[in-house]
Amino acid sequence: MNWHQWQEIIGVTGVFALLSIAIVQLASTWRAKAKLAREQEYRSLAEKAVRTQEETERQLRDVQDRLRSIERVLKEVD
Repeated sequence: MNWHQWQEIIGVTGVFALLSIAIVQLASTWRAKAKLAREQEYRSLAEKAVRTQEETERQLRDVQDRLRSIERVLKEVD
């Protein structure tokens, strides 16, 4: 093999290596973006769960207040 053939082999190998690295980096970036999207979905879901729980607690306090007032009225009637 002469020097030009070796240069071609080295060039092709280099291009292959660069393409391989580029593909790996793209795949890594896609995975990171997907992970970030999932984390944001989980965060949104958790925030919604907290809001729902707070609303439920508020409604429960309202019901308890109403029950206390009903009990008070019933004691006065007795």
